[in-house]
Amino acid sequence: MRGTPAACPSDDNEGVGSIITAVLLGLLAVTEVAVRGHGVTPPALFLSVLALGSTLPLAFLPPVAAAVVVGVAGLLALTLFHLLPLASVAALLLVAGRLGRRGPQWGTVWLAVALGLPFLAVALAGPGGSGETRVVTVLAAALAPVAAGAGLAWRAQFEATEHTAARAEFAGTLLEHTARGERARISRELHDVVAHHISMIAVQAETARLTAPDLPPATAQRLRAIGDTARAGLTEMRRLLGVLREDTGEDGADRQPQPGLRQLNRLLDDAREASGAGTRLIVSGVPVSLDPGVELAAYRIIQEALTNSRRHAPGAAVDVELRYGGDGLRLRVRDNGPGPPAAPSTPAGGHGLLGMRERAAAVGGELTTGAASGGGFTVSARLPGQAEQP
Repeated sequence: MRGTPAACPSDDNEGVGSIITAVLLGLLAVTEVAVRGHGVTPPALFLSVLALGSTLPLAFLPPVAAAVVVGVAGLLALTLFHLLPLASVAALLLVAGRLGRRGPQWGTVWLAVALGLPFLAVALAGPGGSGETRVVTVLAAALAPVAAGAGLAWRAQFEATEHTAARAEFAGTLLEHTARGERARISRELHDVVAHHISMIAVQAETARLTAPDLPPATAQRLRAIGDTARAGLTEMRRLLGVLREDTGEDGADRQPQPGLRQLNRLLDDAREASGAGTRLIVSGVPVSLDPGVELAAYRIIQEALTNSRRHAPGAAVDVELRYGGDGLRLRVRDNGPGPPAAPSTPAGGHGLLGMRERAAAVGGELTTGAASGGGFTVSARLPGQAEQP
């Protein structure tokens, strides 16, 4: 994103066009001196040098220096020889326009007025010279501020265009960042909510099939198909979640009310019913209502930890511990299963642990996972926050 408008592509770096323009103006000025019949005398040669000095600096000097040299050379030609070539006037107007394009830090209309005033004074007060020369000089003095104003207007338009482009780029970046954050939120919500329920469907189907050996073969086959379909759905959803995390998916919207710790007992009841294993809730400290964002993060972390326990340690008992304190909430979910594998690897498409860490970090907390002392697997999180004020 642009921080400031780009520099005007003006006359700081002279190109071939500026050099050609200055050379042509110089040739025209020298030709005008010769046509007016000044001959090849030393004064005429000096006048030709002044004519070149009032045009060529346009190509080889920066705007302020070029303005000074062009102005001084033109004034000398006017006061000493009562002649101001039309090419010198053109160079004077071009350099005034360059001053305007340079902007307030170098040249403005006021500087151009100061550049043209000496010519006006010489034309009105100085003796000698034809009426045509005086008219040309007065026009040069009057048009110099106009040329500078035109250059200033050009620069203002250029900067306005640059600022508009910068604002549009900033708005596009902000929109893209917002969309990326929304896709990440949708990804977490889909993973936590939908994956949780689909996992429960698979576990319940397998539990029903294994705990009822006298089921008819067709019924057992149907239950096995339900479990297989649920697991295939989980695999496909993980693939789609990977697409969302790469910022190439489509946006969605989840309008359901967000759960909190008040719904935790129901979540644990569902986990007990799905897995058939014991699930305990241990609360220490004085329970208080926390910020909704903190409670949502805690709920989703516990939900995902229970889902992981059913998936990787089926039948293992799980303890869910909430510890309230002055620095917020500390939670721990521990199962007595086999624990992490000896050579851990990240399964393709798995976003559970990553999603839990992102949720904890989003509310200013932190989360750790690893083997529990005595066996099993533990998910521990510290979530900061003060109790909501009534």
